[in-house]
Amino acid sequence: MYRTRAFKLHGVHSPFIFDLYHSVLHHSGHFRAYDTVEALRHQLLRDERELQVTDFGAGSRSINQKSRKIKDIARTSAKPAKYGQLLFRLVNQLQPNTILELGTSLGLTTSYLAEARKNGQIYTFEGCPNIARTARENFKKQGYRNIRVIEGNLDSTLDKQLQQLGSIDFAFLDGNHRYEPTLRYFESCLQKCHENTVLVLDDIYWSVEMKQAWQEIKHHPQVRQTVDLYFVGLVFFRPQQPKEDFTLYF
Repeated sequence: MYRTRAFKLHGVHSPFIFDLYHSVLHHSGHFRAYDTVEALRHQLLRDERELQVTDFGAGSRSINQKSRKIKDIARTSAKPAKYGQLLFRLVNQLQPNTILELGTSLGLTTSYLAEARKNGQIYTFEGCPNIARTARENFKKQGYRNIRVIEGNLDSTLDKQLQQLGSIDFAFLDGNHRYEPTLRYFESCLQKCHENTVLVLDDIYWSVEMKQAWQEIKHHPQVRQTVDLYFVGLVFFRPQQPKEDFTLYF
């Protein structure tokens, strides 16, 4: 079934999506960067230190305490390796110069982005001061020099940072799982997008609100193509492409 769908993409709809499907989404090779980031994850999953947590988003479904152990944050809030490695492959393929991440957490996904584009600049946003401090410690330990952690509520920090940027080449939106903030952050980033920008939205079926936000983004007049991978959605703005929406196995 999936092979037939991919053939249809190549023969009828979009060679760009066909190539993305085979060379990025279903790439089966192994990168050394995977081992580097997963070694960090393994360390965090054993970290017994407790942090006082400030949460500006929809919160965790499994942990509601204000005091959380780092190992529990790594277990419940960090993106699984499968999706971090997908972001790595996307960035490795596209080589964007300016990368945004809305939602740093402990920095595992950020690390995948940094490993994929060591000469690019990454701006990652984290609301909780204690988690932001821990992420900075991890980046220093890993030797990353191209990551800037922007601390504070996204409602005030995002637009302020966007004003200082010429454009966005790649953005991972994982900062809030509510309808209104998700659309607002999308619209803010849209002002700095160009035809080759790629936006990745996380947890597009996490809630009724996220489903609604995803549907509105898909139908936005500036969006040309979307790829629904169930847990994440990819958004493209290439004007030469027909307006199409794809649901692909991942």
